[in-house]
Amino acid sequence: MRVLGVCRLIGICLLVAVVWQVQAWRYGGQIERLSALQAQAILQQQQAEQDKRLALEQQLSASDQQHARELSDAQRHQAALRDRLATADVRLSVLLDASSGCPVPATATAGGVVHAAARARLDPAHAQRIIGITDDGDNALIALRACQAYVRAVAR
Repeated sequence: MRVLGVCRLIGICLLVAVVWQVQAWRYGGQIERLSALQAQAILQQQQAEQDKRLALEQQLSASDQQHARELSDAQRHQAALRDRLATADVRLSVLLDASSGCPVPATATAGGVVHAAARARLDPAHAQRIIGITDDGDNALIALRACQAYVRAVAR
């Protein structure tokens, strides 16, 4: 009888060990599936982040190209205006205030209107300096728009 009790005990222990091993295999399989799903979710998230970063880089590149074109166009326009000022094709002038009593003689233009406001031509050197100042201002505005576009794109 004693042998029978020991055999039962051994049988119960073996049954518990087998059940334990089956549970371990089941849990191991579940853990592997969860790990695979988790890894897949992480890869998808990384891909989505990479796609967003690529889209942002492309948008910033297009914005940089647009601002570079604007700056180039403005510089070309400014150079043409400076050339026209230098060759006397264009002259800068200012309106004179008739009530100031300033004795500056107004310049007459060919084909000018008789009742037009009095104007005085600026010295070409001063006109070039004014154009230089406006060039700097134009360049600064273009650079400011580029910075604002960059901040808006990155902030999204």
